[in-house]
Amino acid sequence: MKHIYQQGSRPEAPTLVLFHGTGGTEHDLLGLAGRIAPGAAVLSLRGNVLENGMPRFFRRLAEGVFDEEDLIFRTKEVYDFLDEAAAKYGFDRNHLVAVGYSNGANIIGSLLFHYARAFRGAILHHPMVPRRGIELPDASGLPVFIGAGKNDPICTPQETEDLQALLSGAGADVTVHWESYGHQLTPSEAAAASGWFAEHFGGGDSR
Repeated sequence: MKHIYQQGSRPEAPTLVLFHGTGGTEHDLLGLAGRIAPGAAVLSLRGNVLENGMPRFFRRLAEGVFDEEDLIFRTKEVYDFLDEAAAKYGFDRNHLVAVGYSNGANIIGSLLFHYARAFRGAILHHPMVPRRGIELPDASGLPVFIGAGKNDPICTPQETEDLQALLSGAGADVTVHWESYGHQLTPSEAAAASGWFAEHFGGGDSR
């Protein structure tokens, strides 16, 4: 997978794994990563699927309708790539925190729905429920941040509440932060994610 890896200045910090939204690239969330966890190493991925020339992490059949077969295939593709990247760059595979927006948040959700301990934590900005009707792996104590919009036309409040319930039912420690700016990832939402990260994984360096 196309990606960027940036070595961090804080080896004790988790490596952040970044997943862009539809039409984005591996460069999109680098600024967000610097705000959430200054000094942390960063692995930022580009989705392998193109939709009208726009990168995504998996196919969809229509707005809000996922291609489940492709979702399952791409979820394994990302999971395997993380193993390869950890071996290549020497970071701890068991010490990753995922950060994603929209389509990127959905592939993270799918990883959490299919693999126990895919990540040490996850920050999901405007995610949907990736799959319904399946049993989730044990996520006991897994910290998850969800940034959501009360008036998000793509990820409705009900979608957010359903995702929170499913993850909590598997044992995850889910925090939901609500905004009123539709599907936008706002500075205040990013600040809330940064505060959540500091609470669960420690703050950044003071330089």
